[in-house]
Amino acid sequence: MAATTAADVLIDTLIEWGVTVIFGMPGDGINGIMEALRTRQEEIRFIQVRHEEAAAFAAVGYAKFTGRLGVCLATSGPGGIHFLNGIYDAKLDQVPVLAITGLQYHDLLATHTQQDVELDKLFADACAYSTRIMGPAHVENVVELACRTALAYRKPTHVTIPIDIQQMPLNKADRSKRNVADHVSNLMARGGHLPDERELARAAGILNEGSKVFILAGRGALGARDELLELAERLGAPIGIALLGKGAIPDDSPFATGGVGLLGTKPSQEGLKDCDTLLIVGSTFPYVEYYPGPGRARAVQIDVDPQRIGLRYPVEAGLVGDSARTLGALLERVQPKSDRSFLEKAQDGMRHWRELMIQRGTRTDVPMKPQVVTHELSKLLTDDAIIIADTGTVTAWTARHVEMRGRQMFSCSGTLASMACGLPYAIGAAIAYPHRQVVAVVGDGGLSMLMGDLVTLRKYSLDVKILVIKNDGLGMIKWEQVAEIGNPEYGVELEPIDFVRVAEGCGARAIRIDDPAHCADGLREALGHPGPCVVEAVVDRFEPPMPPPSKPIRRSTLPGRFSREPRIEDDRPHHRLGPGARADLRRHLRGRRALHRHGESRRF
Repeated sequence: MAATTAADVLIDTLIEWGVTVIFGMPGDGINGIMEALRTRQEEIRFIQVRHEEAAAFAAVGYAKFTGRLGVCLATSGPGGIHFLNGIYDAKLDQVPVLAITGLQYHDLLATHTQQDVELDKLFADACAYSTRIMGPAHVENVVELACRTALAYRKPTHVTIPIDIQQMPLNKADRSKRNVADHVSNLMARGGHLPDERELARAAGILNEGSKVFILAGRGALGARDELLELAERLGAPIGIALLGKGAIPDDSPFATGGVGLLGTKPSQEGLKDCDTLLIVGSTFPYVEYYPGPGRARAVQIDVDPQRIGLRYPVEAGLVGDSARTLGALLERVQPKSDRSFLEKAQDGMRHWRELMIQRGTRTDVPMKPQVVTHELSKLLTDDAIIIADTGTVTAWTARHVEMRGRQMFSCSGTLASMACGLPYAIGAAIAYPHRQVVAVVGDGGLSMLMGDLVTLRKYSLDVKILVIKNDGLGMIKWEQVAEIGNPEYGVELEPIDFVRVAEGCGARAIRIDDPAHCADGLREALGHPGPCVVEAVVDRFEPPMPPPSKPIRRSTLPGRFSREPRIEDDRPHHRLGPGARADLRRHLRGRRALHRHGESRRF
């Protein structure tokens, strides 16, 4: 029997921590680890991707949708470097991810050898814990601490190990006298996550005294649906949702006012502006300009992380604890309110808002509007679907027009707002939940960054649907250049890609939709296909994600900077973008008439 190596100890430790899947790419800097994975493939699965950035994003998606530790593996030098974007996504969205990388030979580090990148130092800012393994006797201590730190603090961690140490046998390792074998425990301790009684009493008093209470719920509220709705009923409070909290409550709830901020609804923004009391549950929604002005509302905040209490808005009571348990404790102390006028005003606003969204989502004119695609998609999703939005205008269309219900889950790159996360997130979600519907709504800009991993869908027979909103441009950047700043658009037009042919070349089914009259039929066929399918939805390239500013843009006191009032989607008409738009439109229509259709793909 072969001697146990350092790499064997690494993988065995991961298995003890409940890790069953690792996303990554092989490389000569991790050959020892790959061999340990090969000999344990019945216990832990290695999912090969085509780019290390996709592996990191897939681990983030897996961790977001399961709550478990996401793990990714890459070789030394450039392999590890490619991880960084996904690892920063995990850092900013507070997701437990462990990155494992290789290093060059331990006695050649820092001597300008090949791929001589000290990855432990490179990852230090992105990770709560980043270190290099110094020998076989060091492995278990380091890996268990990396797993524990990631799960305890919901942050990424990183371990890097030189290639020669990976293959060193444990029985010949020199162990210091203080490093007693097996002195660590592969056990995760869970805290009570309940706030201080005095803070609970103070918070309940503030909520009882408020006459217009608004609840802002984020990702930390995702497991607290029943408690959140019961408290909203007792307080007569509307609930607005930060983007990462989408799905915390059903969108058809009488308390739901939809999203907040730039991608949010008018009733949510009015509720934030007019409330006299704000309850923030599991959110540090970063756009401070959308909160009530400081001093306009009394505030209570619930968060499991004490560092985030009062981060965006001054609070009078900070409740550090699990959202569901803390809300349950508040329910015992909060008195029912008889005045429902604030809630009823929000409900009336939501009736008008839903009418507006239906009007926008059922447009029949050509070119097809992007809202039509996500509006039709929402109606066809199963009650336990997993929905992913990439970053860009697709985030806006998905946030506004996909209505959450049942056990549906949603996520995106919330705080980092990175493009290209959509496809890898879907890979992670489908690996975790192979029997659930997984749909990623992506833009042509984001998908083209990592579209080589379309073949990963085929390799593992993942039942993932990729919906590409194709406008041949970087739509959100164009809108910012033209409508926000007032400059002509520049550098945002994308050379068209035939995603149908790309998908078919990767072995996936492909469908093109460009007629709103047949949009629902095309989506229905795609969702019914057993296996990976890419839908290319060709949309109006001039449809902005929201109306232009209602007030002139004002230069701030800082040179080269602009300030503006917070804005949201409303019922003002959407105007065409930029000077020369008519000429652009004529070129666009000529290009559409000349568009070639290839292969056996269905067209709608």
